Amino acid sequence: MTYQETISYLFQKLPMYQRCGKAAYKADIGNIVEASNQLGKPHKKFQSIHIAGTNGKGSVSHMLASILQVAGYKVGLYTSPHLKDFRERIKINGKMISKEEVVNFVRKNKIPFQKINLSFFEFTVILAFNYFANQKVDIAIIETGLGGRLDSTNIIKPIISVITNIGFDHTNLLGDSIEKIAMEKAGIIKNNVPVVIGRDQEKTKKIFCDFANKMNANIIYAGIHNYKTDLKGNYQIENINTVITVIIEMIQQNWKINHEYIKIGLLNTIKNTGLLGRWQILGRNPLIVCDIGHNEDGIKAILKQIKKTPHQNLHIIFGVVNDKNVDKLLNLLPKNAKYYFCKPNTQRGLNENILHTLAIKKEIKGKAYPSIKQAFFDAKRKAKRKDLIFVGGSTFIVSEVV
Repeated sequence: MTYQETISYLFQKLPMYQRCGKAAYKADIGNIVEASNQLGKPHKKFQSIHIAGTNGKGSVSHMLASILQVAGYKVGLYTSPHLKDFRERIKINGKMISKEEVVNFVRKNKIPFQKINLSFFEFTVILAFNYFANQKVDIAIIETGLGGRLDSTNIIKPIISVITNIGFDHTNLLGDSIEKIAMEKAGIIKNNVPVVIGRDQEKTKKIFCDFANKMNANIIYAGIHNYKTDLKGNYQIENINTVITVIIEMIQQNWKINHEYIKIGLLNTIKNTGLLGRWQILGRNPLIVCDIGHNEDGIKAILKQIKKTPHQNLHIIFGVVNDKNVDKLLNLLPKNAKYYFCKPNTQRGLNENILHTLAIKKEIKGKAYPSIKQAFFDAKRKAKRKDLIFVGGSTFIVSEVV
């Protein structure tokens, strides 16, 4: 198999949440346990930090990885989804897994794993775990894909569990209330493993405390810390506080990390890890920014940042997938912007004309475009030097412009 044939197999032959939505979601971890058993349980051969939460998982994961790299550790990083290259999901010290590693793993395990009927996500998780074990990483930062309790990553026993925050997303799978979603995320809390909670929320506090007590896990709420990062957006303040709280716990576990490593790591997160799509500046005059925030809390944080960003006219290139609560998202959007509606490049993408029609009912003015490329081109053509163009609403929209 060539690399392209391998990627086509993973994308097309296996159930994939990004493409199929709920149909690809498996509400158990039996498959990943079986796959791991076949490979000699690679997830038990490296230390890890496990990160769940509605928003901020990616930023927290990458900042942690950057700090630990600066401290001299060999750091695995597993995140999802990817924006441009499948291999973004699996990195060691900021370097993506090689194409050869991907090809060889799939070639060797394709037939045995077919008997288990692995999903796309399960296949990528076990690929990452096997790679990290073979490469003998000192530690791996593992981000959950969806939820926590039944997520394929949840076979690891980390040194620290992290739950960034709880908001509404994937309610068709995780539950229709903050409490139900918190119960799913709390499923990553393990016996005698400390858990860091990034945001103190009234509706989730008892749930997390009860889970932690049941598991004899020390629960630590993120404190306030005065550090800066190269990741833009005021919403990163909460993520920084979460990261530093995790690092303090690691220091107490005798990991060798000092103030300078923390400072340098945070200020070089993008350089060290290659993170994309978090208030990422794509151009100036006019200012062009993209962000992958795609749920209510994410959109709210983005809009706060837009308000704080000097500009004259606001242009928003916007598209969503069809399993989001579009009505609630549209209610958040400012009416004084010019909108360019487009369909995310996935079968789950909501048709641009349907989105436009729904927006009109909310008195949101704009135009539907048959492609993200055309919407982006038109926005750049119409925007003046002091305007702001924002691209977002979906990871798939952002992936077309970064």
